[in-house]
Amino acid sequence: MSYTKNVVKVHAQRWQNRLPSSGDDVMGYIHCCGALHKTRSFCLAPQENFLMCELDYLAKCPVCGHTVVQLTRIDREDNISVVRKVNKKAREFFIKLKNLILFEEKTINYNKINSGSFYLNYNEFGVKKRCYSNLKALKIGLVENKDLKLNP
Repeated sequence: MSYTKNVVKVHAQRWQNRLPSSGDDVMGYIHCCGALHKTRSFCLAPQENFLMCELDYLAKCPVCGHTVVQLTRIDREDNISVVRKVNKKAREFFIKLKNLILFEEKTINYNKINSGSFYLNYNEFGVKKRCYSNLKALKIGLVENKDLKLNP
C-alpha cells in the first residue's frame, strides 16, 4: 500500500468514528517519519461541494524538524481528498487558509479534579485527626429538635 493510500485510510477511519458536533476528545494526527504525530486541528469553512474541511498543522516534526500542513476534505459522495504540504509551502499554505478557519478543535482534559485538597480537623478521644471524606455529606451542627420541626 502506498504512502498516500495509507494516509487516506487513516483519515477515513478517523472521520468514520467521529460523530458530528459531539464535543468529544478531538486530536489531529499527521503521518511523518514513520509515525503519527499529534497536531493542532482547525475546522475550516467548507467550500465548493465539500461538506467538511479540516486542517492539521504540525509546526515541527520531533524527528526531522519539518513543518507539515494537511488539509482533509469530504465531499457529498463521501470521497476524501487530502492536500499535504511540507516546509516553506506548508507555511505559505497555512497563511493562505488562515482567513477560512472557523475554530480550533481543542482536546478536553479529564485529568482536572474538581474538588480541592480540603480536610477537616477534629478531635476524637484526645487524638487529633483529619477527615478527608465528602464534606457535603457531613451534617455538622444539626441537632434533633422536636419543638422546631425543622428536621422532618
